[in-house]
Amino acid sequence: MKSSYLHGFIPEEQQRLIDQAGLLTPLIYPRIDFSGCKQILEIGCGVGAQTAKLLELFPEAHLTCVDYSSSQLDKARENLSFAEGRVTFLQQDATQLELPQKYDGVYICWVLEHISEPVRVLESLKPYLAEGAKIWVTEVFNSTFFYTPRGKNLDHYYATYNAYQRSCGGNPDVGAELGNFFIHAGYTEVQLFPGGIHLDKKDGEFLQSFLDFWKKLMRSGSAGMLEAGLIKQGDIQAMEHDLDQIYLSDNPVFYYRFVQAFATA
Repeated sequence: MKSSYLHGFIPEEQQRLIDQAGLLTPLIYPRIDFSGCKQILEIGCGVGAQTAKLLELFPEAHLTCVDYSSSQLDKARENLSFAEGRVTFLQQDATQLELPQKYDGVYICWVLEHISEPVRVLESLKPYLAEGAKIWVTEVFNSTFFYTPRGKNLDHYYATYNAYQRSCGGNPDVGAELGNFFIHAGYTEVQLFPGGIHLDKKDGEFLQSFLDFWKKLMRSGSAGMLEAGLIKQGDIQAMEHDLDQIYLSDNPVFYYRFVQAFATA
């Protein structure tokens, strides 16, 4: 894959993925349906944060977890030790898969945003899918982010963050293109569903929790951005200050949309 991972693999980032999965579960999983699937392939499993939820929701399924990073897979094995016998781990490039069997379900979440050629992933999957296999993808659409009160430091940091992701070979708006990707890769029954969050004063503590999560998400790209000379240390604190001002405002708004896509093989 001709891309670099925006967030890095340090322990703090691995824990962020676990925390993120817990916070976002109510937003992501109401629509995900792998009922009847016995063999589910997860592309880009990372530390197993999403895998744990799939194991809970679909207790009859066996999960095969693929990731490019050996360190992420090591952490996934640790995190999923409770599910011994239900999970297989494979270290592979998702654009050049060599899998041992066919699958009737595929799950991809927050992964294609980091890959320079997402269609190649979907094409690489096809030889390993049973007829009628269900594919669910959840992806970012960062251009939808809106908040008040506005903060110039957060605006600058967010724009730099997205530009940096593009320089790494990723696409922070990849969610908007999922339907086209599936069609180009030859899938059928393609459907797109908007997801996301719209928080304001009524949401109280949850708004604060989500803003704290957003700080961690923004910080997750800071090491690479600092190394590339795109930001200075003070820019991180200034970004966090602007996020704090959202919660403290009398008229706070936090709005963000992601996209979920479904298709069949």
